[in-house]
Amino acid sequence: MFFILSKVLGFFALPSNLFIAIGLIGMVLLCTRFRRLASWLIVTSLVLIAIAGLSPLGNVLILPLEQRFPPWDASRGPPDGIVVLGGAISPEISAARGAVALDEAAERITVAAELARRYPDARIVYCGGSNALMLDDEVEAPFGVRQLEALGIARERITAEEQSRNTIENAVFSRLIANPKPGQRWLLVTSAYHMPRAMAAFRAAGFPVEAYPVDWRTRGANDIVRPFASLSEGLRRTDTAVHEWLGLLAYRLTGKTAALFSGP
Repeated sequence: MFFILSKVLGFFALPSNLFIAIGLIGMVLLCTRFRRLASWLIVTSLVLIAIAGLSPLGNVLILPLEQRFPPWDASRGPPDGIVVLGGAISPEISAARGAVALDEAAERITVAAELARRYPDARIVYCGGSNALMLDDEVEAPFGVRQLEALGIARERITAEEQSRNTIENAVFSRLIANPKPGQRWLLVTSAYHMPRAMAAFRAAGFPVEAYPVDWRTRGANDIVRPFASLSEGLRRTDTAVHEWLGLLAYRLTGKTAALFSGP
């Protein structure tokens, strides 16, 4: 039930979907006696879309998420294992084209392969089921394993976790697969903006991992005053940031995590 509710509410909570919905409602009301309200809704929709798409709002929202966990300190010694969260591959396109189709979060895989080569004794768990609500979509993990193999990582070192549909399930199922022993060190590789929610989920699942953030979307504090060159880029950044903040809030309010904004 939580998964279904999160998908439905998540769709309407994204700024781009919400703002266009306001405008569409206004257009429908133009045909009624509520023309004044309709005009107000349409104007409000356009203004909100412009703010979310062209102003630095997306960077302002995503920067605290990205800055929450520092880069991993390699001086402490080699890890025993690496957990890689899915989201770097489009499984539907990969299945249709017969080739692994990486998306903008590709660093999750490329960095994981780099770490696996640097630490040849480390095990790798690639998390990625299907997060589709109704359709029987392709599962990501097999494609992730395939890409890691193509990057030179031996198949016997990699375990695919194919059941998870969200970050909470990533943590639960990967812990069962990894079965970490006391004193072992496991890295968690995911996008920097997603790391606070991911670390909170893994801590709640009792899986002590160390953050290895990748895939930064901003250059740093200077980006909080940098407007976007295109509406689509800004809306995407704002949607990504709002999705993460709402995910943090939802996990905390439903008792799935112990902290709203997990830190190091």
